[in-house]
Amino acid sequence: MTAAVALLYLLVLAVLFVNGWTDAPNAIASAVGSGAMDFRKAAALAAGCNFAGSALACLLFPAVAATMGGLVSFSDAPAAVTALCAAMLSVVLWAVLAWRFGLPTSESHALLSGLSGAALALGPHQAELQAGPWLWTLAGLALSLPAGALAARLFRRWLTGRTRSAAAWQRRAAAAMALLHGAQDSQKFLALLLLAGGLGGLHFAPSLPLLLLISGTMAAGTALGGRPIVEKVGTQLAALTPGDGLAADAGAGLVLAVCSLLGLPVSTTHTKVAAVLGAGRHPSPAAALEIALAWLLTFPCCAGLAFLFARLLPLG
Repeated sequence: MTAAVALLYLLVLAVLFVNGWTDAPNAIASAVGSGAMDFRKAAALAAGCNFAGSALACLLFPAVAATMGGLVSFSDAPAAVTALCAAMLSVVLWAVLAWRFGLPTSESHALLSGLSGAALALGPHQAELQAGPWLWTLAGLALSLPAGALAARLFRRWLTGRTRSAAAWQRRAAAAMALLHGAQDSQKFLALLLLAGGLGGLHFAPSLPLLLLISGTMAAGTALGGRPIVEKVGTQLAALTPGDGLAADAGAGLVLAVCSLLGLPVSTTHTKVAAVLGAGRHPSPAAALEIALAWLLTFPCCAGLAFLFARLLPLG
């Protein structure tokens, strides 16, 4: 393994850790915000379920990884390493900056825009975006907002009058949500690790040590809790009762499960935030606008950072 490929492995693991730290808290935000769970216990639960979901999904449902692995084709190994390292650097910097302000951003969107910026920097002779996988990926990302909000609203209506033990059920729903977060997001970065190993596509199955490394790294980040993001989504975005939180988790979880089975890479952040708005009471326009602005800035900022890094990195 060359030093450049080793650097790429480290950067992908760094993004996995940051994803668990800044993205996985969305899984427990509604349970904490509604009072169904204590923050520390919820963070520990999310870490364990993220680990399990990541390991199981990579073994049983690798369709998302296959989609992500086909987004970009590279002319040679140096171009692939340069583009992927540039994209990973942009994702890490953007995620940490968003966490500093307690904003739930999507690492899925950051990764897509980072790959795009790096590919543009290298040019069509070295890196080419593939239309089919990109359209499929964008369809999934566009679906997450309306589907999450609608599913959560329907669950809230159905649960009205049936939430006698809502707090207990919400704890189970939060665990399922964390499981599905691990199932969805770990596959996106599994694809990059496989590209780093094969540098030509997904031509081999991931090994057990690699799956454990991916799952453990994401779970370690999740264990930190990401409290600012939990507070933003769980308490500031909308008022949640245990029944509302259960509806939000059930709606978001349903969307993530269906999309994972179909191989659609969706944003767990967008799905959960939309579900909270769909199920919650008295939504805050200011908090929603703040989150939406961060989402809109993700594309140009990550693409610009990755473009710059791809031009400056001496890996090629």
